[in-house]
Amino acid sequence: MRRQRIIVTQSVRKPVFGRQKSRLLLAAFAPMLALALGGCNGATSFSAMASDVGSVGGYFSRQKGDPLQVAMFVASTRKSADGVAAFSLQTVSVPPGHKPGEIESPHFGAPDPRSDFAVLRSRSLDPEAFRAELASHISGRVGNSRDVLLYVHGFNTSLEEARFRLAQIVADGGFTGVPVLFAWKSKGELFAYESDKEAATASRDALERLISDLSHTPGVGRVQVLAHSMGAWLTMEALRENAIAGHPDLDGKLGSVMLAAPDIDLSVFRQQVARLDASHVSVFVSHDDRALSLSSRIAGSRQRLGAMDPSNPKDAAAIDAMGVHVYDLSLLRSGGWVGHDIYANAPEAVRQIGATLTRKRSDADVQAVIDAGVTPITSPSPAVAAAAAANTPIVGEALPPPK
Repeated sequence: MRRQRIIVTQSVRKPVFGRQKSRLLLAAFAPMLALALGGCNGATSFSAMASDVGSVGGYFSRQKGDPLQVAMFVASTRKSADGVAAFSLQTVSVPPGHKPGEIESPHFGAPDPRSDFAVLRSRSLDPEAFRAELASHISGRVGNSRDVLLYVHGFNTSLEEARFRLAQIVADGGFTGVPVLFAWKSKGELFAYESDKEAATASRDALERLISDLSHTPGVGRVQVLAHSMGAWLTMEALRENAIAGHPDLDGKLGSVMLAAPDIDLSVFRQQVARLDASHVSVFVSHDDRALSLSSRIAGSRQRLGAMDPSNPKDAAAIDAMGVHVYDLSLLRSGGWVGHDIYANAPEAVRQIGATLTRKRSDADVQAVIDAGVTPITSPSPAVAAAAAANTPIVGEALPPPK
């Protein structure tokens, strides 16, 4: 069976994000996909590498002791009445004292970039400018830095929360590619589940077009996808539409599809994944996720994919039949009482996600050149060479099997 049980081996800090919004998420979905991709000790070196390697495309910027500035592309249907996306390029700062798995925020008042996550700037783009700017940011990058990480948030999530979570993913995981956020029209309210589901449904076509555009960007490496909660359902619907259109693997550009606590009916997921190559798909589950338990009750006791229990023979057989990779996070208790965002707060879980994103590929030594496709090079870029000389880990390693 293709599953791995991640065992907690150390205590982890409780996320700080709730200090500002005080969402204890009573029984609710905290769809913050917290994929703190890096791990404890590895986070520092990965973040430093992000500053160095990212400079190949002028993407990340930070001087020692200053906040890390993460530029991200945003496609949002939040202000659209007909599900058409608006585009922008935004910069989010991560404080220099940032702790992996946390989103630092003020107790009150405006955020201070020296101690909190903050949005520094935002510039609107029309669709053509979005595609051109994206290609420009990819041009000149090497190996995994040519990848795009598409993040799709979940239920009950504000735009600010989604932006900060993606910035955390980049900082903690040392992702050196291009971050892209798809922000759909969630109300950001605890009891707006049905409204959010309708809004997600209305955003399927916009996400499908975005995924297609990302895969056709000149010089792009892989389109890596990370989706949380209800956003996982939306993502699988968009990928299914691309598959029906004849592009199940995005013409060779589809990377890993990571579904964190996916709020998807099990029978629906079987139909969705049947259109794709299941080996691309990884699912992070926890059988005691209280948010998914509530979702199941709303849906008439229909089982949710993210609440499967690999230790249960019936669930294990269902996992085997689908052919996806499953990681059991049930023993990690860093996600709070609700347990819906363990993947984001537990270093052990994010280390696995970071390793997935940085996994070495056969084309890891090619450089992206705008308007010229992908051109092989005979030597690494200065940034990559410097990282190697400094013994900085460039390629993450997957977690070893549990003993």
